[in-house]
Amino acid sequence: MDSKLDLLLKKMKLLEDELLVELQAKEEQFRYEIRQRKVRFSRAATAQHQKLATTLRRYLGEARWLSILTAPVIWSCFAPMVLLDLWATVYQFICFPVYGIPKVRRRDYVVMDRNKLRYLNPIERVNCVYCEYINGLIAYVQEIAGRTEQYWCPIKHALRLKAMHSRYPHFLDYGDAEGYRRHIEQVRRDFEDLKNH
Repeated sequence: MDSKLDLLLKKMKLLEDELLVELQAKEEQFRYEIRQRKVRFSRAATAQHQKLATTLRRYLGEARWLSILTAPVIWSCFAPMVLLDLWATVYQFICFPVYGIPKVRRRDYVVMDRNKLRYLNPIERVNCVYCEYINGLIAYVQEIAGRTEQYWCPIKHALRLKAMHSRYPHFLDYGDAEGYRRHIEQVRRDFEDLKNH
């Protein structure tokens, strides 16, 4: 018999499948397709996009001066994030095989496809690439951390979290000392759901 948590996880999976169907409908609506992880727009869509791109002169002319002044602060994160990317990748390649934790595929989290959008001018496109890299990297690192936490300390929090990583539903209940001692080794190795990905 499935627990309530198992039923909720199954409902989440059904919703994910429904979301994928909706995303595929968007491919038709906006005239693109994905082949071998590459986005390809129809010629008509590309031509339409190019007509809608804002010129650099207009874009800069309409920009708030505070936005321009804060841009270097935003971009100052780039070097530390690249170091985080390198270190997280090295970390999991060294540590995960030792503990039998499946490695996180970076390409599943760091998705770089906004450079294909021809309705963005060069500045917008570079900014989008920066944001998709940083946010994808944070998700990648969070998954590495979540898998590490599942191995070393898979206990749910007593306090409510604003967001949970993907491994959190597998964790043991807070305060369940007997369950922890009885199931810790099983939970540490419970990565079966990742084998289909």
